[in-house]
Amino acid sequence: MAAHGAAGDTGTLPLFSNEALAQDSPSPPPLKAGRLPSYIKDHRLRLRQRFRDGGAAAMPDYELLELVLFRSLPRQDVKPLAHQLLKQFGDFARVVSARPERLAQVKGVGEALITDLKVLEAAAQRMARARIMQRQVISSWDALLDYCHTAMAHRSTEHFRVLFLDRKNCLIADEEQARGTVDHVPVYPREVAKRALDLNASALILVHNHPSGDPSPSASDIDMTNRINQALTPLGVILHDHLIIGSDAELSFRSEGLL
Repeated sequence: MAAHGAAGDTGTLPLFSNEALAQDSPSPPPLKAGRLPSYIKDHRLRLRQRFRDGGAAAMPDYELLELVLFRSLPRQDVKPLAHQLLKQFGDFARVVSARPERLAQVKGVGEALITDLKVLEAAAQRMARARIMQRQVISSWDALLDYCHTAMAHRSTEHFRVLFLDRKNCLIADEEQARGTVDHVPVYPREVAKRALDLNASALILVHNHPSGDPSPSASDIDMTNRINQALTPLGVILHDHLIIGSDAELSFRSEGLL
């Protein structure tokens, strides 16, 4: 993580941390100590009330992001920064899931804010994961897809994970096996098979993302899937599916007749 501070006075806590905020180089500059100007205070009150009344569905991305920034940058008009982050990364999800080193390149973003965003990302993933752990995959397929999209859809490099299932097709483990580049991730079939044996798994689902946003499988995706399937078959472990996660959609090898 880049060693930048966060804007604000040293007496205010960031959103998820008990550490005082460090000095930063925000734009615009932080407000002077004392009461917030009424136009900022009233704006924040209106946004919070709108969220209480209608939830996230009632708010565009920039306003939802402002609600997060309010607590991380309490002495600053955060609307310009919210718009700058969305301009840089595209939408709320991509801001929250952006790599720390890329966030640090945005003027006004310091270590405390990056930490808050990463905790928010981790919380979203933890909540989505809780909906599928120890549950039958077939009965919670939509929740499984939601989790995969939450965890992987907005990554800027390829990530490969394996979902291990027991004999009742309940998820017993979810593990990231490898990380790669923008269009390649190294995967070793023997390691996948060995881990399945270690966990006493009866079946598994492969999942990886395409940072390009297009979930269409490449020739190497198909070859890698076949090699893993060949490594699992002698062990009596079933490869249920291979999901490729794009930005707005996913592709199932099973549904496409590739398995």
